[in-house]
Amino acid sequence: MARIKRGLNKMKHRRKVMKLVKGFRAARRRNYRVANEALIHSLVYAYRDRRVRRRDFRSLWITRINAAARREGLSYSRLIAGLKRSGIALNRKTLADLAVTDEAAFSRVLEMAKAHL
Repeated sequence: MARIKRGLNKMKHRRKVMKLVKGFRAARRRNYRVANEALIHSLVYAYRDRRVRRRDFRSLWITRINAAARREGLSYSRLIAGLKRSGIALNRKTLADLAVTDEAAFSRVLEMAKAHL
């Protein structure tokens, strides 16, 4: 059986890795072995933190909704329960945006939720 030489494919892979680590510091961008490890870790962190970012934003939205609802004398959990009973399907992102930008509309939504508690 003939021997397979990997020169071209290996170099393509190395070039790809070294291009992706451009901007890293010290050996992480110069030394292939270190760069490859750094790249693997960075991709893992990126994947994980995309999910963490969604979690963080949801937490921020809930905090904003709770603060705005408490100004009107209603807790976050009671507000969400009232919205579900009234059949209003607004997600937390939209509610938080209403709470920050349009207080009149948010107070109308709050009144509708209070009516169904």
